[in-house]
Amino acid sequence: MGQLNAGIVPVTPFQQNCTILFDADDKTGVVVDPGGDVQQILAAIEGNGIKITAIWLTHGHIDHAGGAMELKDALGVDIIGPHEADRPLLDNLESQAQRFGLPGEVRNCVPDRFLTEGETVSFGDHSFEVLHCPGHAPGHVVYYNRDAKFAHVGDVLFHGSIGRTDLPGGDHAALIRSIKEKLLPLGDDIGFICGHGPGGRFGEERRNNPFLV
Repeated sequence: MGQLNAGIVPVTPFQQNCTILFDADDKTGVVVDPGGDVQQILAAIEGNGIKITAIWLTHGHIDHAGGAMELKDALGVDIIGPHEADRPLLDNLESQAQRFGLPGEVRNCVPDRFLTEGETVSFGDHSFEVLHCPGHAPGHVVYYNRDAKFAHVGDVLFHGSIGRTDLPGGDHAALIRSIKEKLLPLGDDIGFICGHGPGGRFGEERRNNPFLV
């Protein structure tokens, strides 16, 4: 099994971390949260010689899912995730785009498969457990790779902060529960990539994140 690698392509005016997870040896991988700027994402895939097998979504907000259908068309792969509770958000991406005045080819997103707690998704030899972590969005999921001690947490947890809960479907108490009951128990040594800004480790957030004390 090759090493699990991650590359980040900042996209959209929200500077969202579109993440390409891939195997260092065979160069198979997935794109997590293609929010927009699809040509930049495609250039990064091509420039690094990566064979994308699927698109994974953490949740249905426009800066994470706005480019998913365009990228699906370009690559001919399935869109997997998030949890079905985010279907209303994905059904209204085009109206979100109009509201925010966002340019580009934003299209409502129809995943090929929704995910539920306890399922696993994988590419090559890399397997990720699916954790349903509502609060920032009702259907938000986290992808956790036990072998690599790594999680992609989307907008649930940030370095020194947490996801917003003032958007439709947001629930602050649910978000804190998701972090404290599902993420932090995985262990202090788990490294994470998040949807905006730098990642970190769960232990550092448990000790120092002002929203979790």
